[in-house]
Amino acid sequence: MSTTLNESLLSQYEELKVLVESLQTDIVKHAGGNNSAGIRARKGLREAKKLAASIVKASIESSKK
Repeated sequence: MSTTLNESLLSQYEELKVLVESLQTDIVKHAGGNNSAGIRARKGLREAKKLAASIVKASIESSKK
């Protein structure tokens, strides 16, 4: 496996962790009844889904090499 690919995977994973942690505030606010926070949370979750899919794809590419 290439070092650059491994670094890219780790970098993307760290980005995903930060994104998920940043969603906590909006999710808590939405649970309290704030609809705007719910919109922001759903948008962030869709972004997290895209990033997770990208990580899976990179991981599969890494395994093939």
